[in-house]
Parts: sequence; structure tokens; C-alpha cells
Amino acid sequence: MKVAISACLLGLPVRYDGGAKSVSAVQKLAQKVNVTKICPEISAGLPVPRPPAEQREGRVWLKDGSDVTDDFERGAKIVLSAVKPSDITLAVLKAKSPSCGVHEIYDGTYSGKLVSGEGILARHLLEEGICVVTEKTIENVSPSVEHPVALILGTGLGHLAGLVKPVRRIDYRDIPGFPVNASPMTGHTFEATIGTIDGVPVVVYPGRVHLYQGYSAAEVTSLVQHAHHLGCRDIIFAGATGAVSGNAKTGLGVITDQINLTGTNPLAEWAGLRDVETPFVDMNDAFSPYLRTLARGVADDLKIELNEGVFAGLLGPNFETPAEVAMLRSFGVSYVGVSTALEVIMARALDMNVLALTLAANPAGAHGTTHKSVQEASEKYADDLERLVRGVLGLL
Repeated sequence: MKVAISACLLGLPVRYDGGAKSVSAVQKLAQKVNVTKICPEISAGLPVPRPPAEQREGRVWLKDGSDVTDDFERGAKIVLSAVKPSDITLAVLKAKSPSCGVHEIYDGTYSGKLVSGEGILARHLLEEGICVVTEKTIENVSPSVEHPVALILGTGLGHLAGLVKPVRRIDYRDIPGFPVNASPMTGHTFEATIGTIDGVPVVVYPGRVHLYQGYSAAEVTSLVQHAHHLGCRDIIFAGATGAVSGNAKTGLGVITDQINLTGTNPLAEWAGLRDVETPFVDMNDAFSPYLRTLARGVADDLKIELNEGVFAGLLGPNFETPAEVAMLRSFGVSYVGVSTALEVIMARALDMNVLALTLAANPAGAHGTTHKSVQEASEKYADDLERLVRGVLGLL
């Protein structure tokens, strides 16, 4: 995978004061990917050291009053010309700066105050469709024993639990909020495993319950709450879906957004809601752009076909009618299923970073689709899904 990274984050002394901002999490990522080091200010020929610069009213000013907007634009375009031909899909930039700030930058008063906005280079990269993050994202998405990665697995995908080098196992009946008398469906196991996959700390849940079985939204999302209680900040969902013809095809995919059509919401009945700052959870980028980009990069490196699209969560348990499929197609839906949607809402309420992988086992609403045929399709893609998950965990 090819990644552009701000040179200062890798320890190069290119900042305005002649120093660097070395970040260990970024350096660890750099050891696992093909790195292009970038610095628009150096590319533009600006001297080091120099007075600090900040954006104000759309222009970039040095603290001594010099307008260096044109220099910053020139440097950004030089970097862009190097990045575009290289098939780079991810850029890790220094937070808050007038070149590299992502979603927030210093306000031009040199007081440390931040305002919403993009650095000049960040804006150009975003316009090219490149995923742009700062070192803060890399630091936040860094698994450890205290912050393992959670994996919640659906029909036919529980075999991934076999990859875990176990340290501890937890019966689902011991998980607060999980229905004590629930019985696992075929293809599900109700025992969580804590351990490692290829040295990465994980908690794997190889089964779940669903609304259509008569369980509440709170019970359906109890595994997410448990993972958060164990310290998980990153969560990977993997489940079987149907592919909406015209918008998606069968095979592996990554979910980019969702539509909750289940008729309920876990936050409406969540006792913990009174303990959070606000119940109005922002669902923009609910599926982490950074994690999605890593998944696509791994898939490209491993020559795994990985599609992407919008997921619609339905109540179930019946498969979709032709009219429902037509409606979903008109909504821009690519994948349809009976899990994940409520779990993602809960994960975002808990400020977790979400990656959702899907196995589109059949065309949505296709004749002859059965639970068994979905399981059989899952087995067909088991090896590719395993390689994809291990690849993503390896980059984390």
C-alpha cells in the first residue's frame, strides 16, 4: 500500500522552526507501507527556519506579516503532482497547520485557537479523492492490550475466531445485557475470545442475536457495549448480505454508509444514554474513512476483489421481495442485511472507529436463497476474508 506522509512526522527537521514532530505511531505505520515523504513548504522553497504561518480569511500569513499564500499553493501543487501518478490513496498530514490541517486549522491569531477549515495541501488532496488524516487518527487507531480490536462476526464468518491465540474466553451469558436464554443460530457461536491475531490484541465475537428473533435493540447491541467496556476503540463488523443488482455484485465488499430501516434505534432505549454528552450522535463518516482506505489498500496488495457501497439494515427475517429490491436500488443501496445497522449506531455513540466488511452471498431477493446457501457462499470466500482481515490488523 502506498501512503504519503508529512516528513516532519517521520522525524525530518523541516518545520518552520527547524525541528520535527516525530510520532511513533506514524513511524510504525511507515514501516509497513510504501511511503512517499512530503512537505509542501520545502517543495515551495521556503527557508528553514522561518516565522510561523497561519491561515486567515483564506490566505496564509507569516507571523512577520508576509503573505505566503502563493508559496503554499505552489508547494501543494508540487506535492500533488508527485502523489497523483503514484496511486496513493492515503495521506497522513501534520494536524492544524495551514498546509496540512484536516478539518481544523489555527485561526491566524498565533494564539493557539483553532477554527474549522482545511490546510491548502489537505484541500487539494481531498479534492482528488485521497483519504486525508492527521497523526491524531493514527495514534487513536493503534491497538494495544488496553485497547484491543473488536471483531463481531455474522453468519458463516465465525471461523475467523479460529485465528485467535486465546488468552481468555467469555461465555455470552456472562456479558451484561446479552439475553441469557438466547441460543445461537447455525453458523454462530456464543463465546467471545480474547487474545491475539498475528500479535495484534483482539476480542472476537463469533455470533450475534437479531431483532427478528424477538430481541430488543439494546440486547442486539450488547456485544458492542461489552467491547467498549473492555477498552476496544476500533471495531470490525463482518456479516453476510444480499447484493442489490445494478448497484453491487456478489463477493466481498466494504460498507461506506448505511440506511437504518429496522424501525428502531438502540439509543432510544439505552440506559447509558444519560451518561453521554449528547444523544444526537453525528453519523457522518460513521464508517471510518481511514479504516476503509486501509482495507482497500490491503485488498489491492493481495489481489482480492473488494467492492464498496451503502448498506441497508432491515428487520427480517424474510428475504427481500422484488419490489423491496427495486426500492432499495432507487435509494442507492448496494447491500442489504438484518444486522450491523444498529451495532454501528451504538459504536458511534461510544466514539468507536468502525470498519464494516460484508460478504454479499447472493443477489438480494434471488429465487432459491436459503440460510444454507448463504453459509455455503461464505465458505467460498473464507480464505480471502481471512487474508483481508489479517492484512488490516497488520497495518494497525
